[in-house]
Amino acid sequence: MSDFEIITPDLPESVADATVVTWHKKVGDTVTRDEVLVEIETDKVVLEVPALNDGVLASILEVEGSTVVSKQLLGKVTAFATAGTVTKATLQVVEQTPADRQSANLNPEANTNDAISPGVRRLLAEKDIKAEDVQGTGVGGRITREDVERVVAQKVFTTVAEPNSKAPFTVAERGEKRVPMTRLRKRIAERLLEAKNTTAMLTTFNEVDMQPIMQLRKTYSEKFEKQHGVRLGFMSFYIKAVVEALKRYPEINASIDGDDIVYHNYFDISIAVSTPRGLVTPVLRNCDTLSMADIEKEIKVLAEKGRDGKLTVEDLTGGNFTITNGGVFGSLMSTPIINPPQSAILGMHAIKDRPVALNGQVVIRPMMYLALSYDHRLIDGRESVGFLVTIKELLEDPTRLLLEI
Repeated sequence: MSDFEIITPDLPESVADATVVTWHKKVGDTVTRDEVLVEIETDKVVLEVPALNDGVLASILEVEGSTVVSKQLLGKVTAFATAGTVTKATLQVVEQTPADRQSANLNPEANTNDAISPGVRRLLAEKDIKAEDVQGTGVGGRITREDVERVVAQKVFTTVAEPNSKAPFTVAERGEKRVPMTRLRKRIAERLLEAKNTTAMLTTFNEVDMQPIMQLRKTYSEKFEKQHGVRLGFMSFYIKAVVEALKRYPEINASIDGDDIVYHNYFDISIAVSTPRGLVTPVLRNCDTLSMADIEKEIKVLAEKGRDGKLTVEDLTGGNFTITNGGVFGSLMSTPIINPPQSAILGMHAIKDRPVALNGQVVIRPMMYLALSYDHRLIDGRESVGFLVTIKELLEDPTRLLLEI
């Protein structure tokens, strides 16, 4: 078994450099094959660099916060001594007392925190909390977001017991903490400003009666989940309706490239997903060929990868149209911002019981607002309104989705 170098992986073509986010080991710690040693963050994804073999971390050349490029040397690992040869690194590990091993994070009980997900690690860093100060309640003692949030809640206020004090409690000492923006957050800010400054963005609204779809889900959700192994959500209905509407209004599925308009004859839909690192838009490809079950399965996979920080550049590249569902957070209405170079984005919102007029009678129905933001340089009012009305009609009569009418 030979020594090996820790090298920055190949970065995507559109990414010039990256930032060292987290070292999971300290110099002198033992490492095992395929164990994640360091995380590298680009403006799109987090890349994990694993150990090639068992050994001891001999050196760290690029500390957390350093900017690195492809194939750059990050550190070195010394292999365990073989054939009777004892290295200094080996002696550092073998001769440690149990207390030393625990402090060096070599104790098996302490190693449970090595499996902390990237999202939880990010939350720990943002809240300035040490992993050893959190009692993990997950599988095998792993720390979950709920565990971290519980510790944060305990630190919000401190009660000061003073005799004869008129104040029932004192708010914790006022303070501030300055945290550098992550590369992803910087990139999000740049793209939002780009969209606002380079497009003639306009938003149009409509509303949809969700009772037919809610009744359909109530009737068939149990059978659907039993047959396909995934829950029947609202998003598959939204995507099916969007694809059909895009077929009828190809300008909304197009994009501007210089002085040209590029019309796409495929339907790759971006889904806005909130992750611990920020808002990302993974892509469901060829949605026109996917069944409702296929769509739900793909969404589940992408959501889990986003939560665990496992989304790849390929997952985030492309997309002709974006759907964002602020309703999951309780948003009643919004004006979503276009995701360049796309020309439009559809915002879905919270479903609320509201009085509406139906056949001359006032009835209570579960209503949802729709918001379509679009680039007016390419899309006129007729297309935008017609597109939104088509989605409304398809969602209010789901049978038309199956018949494509």
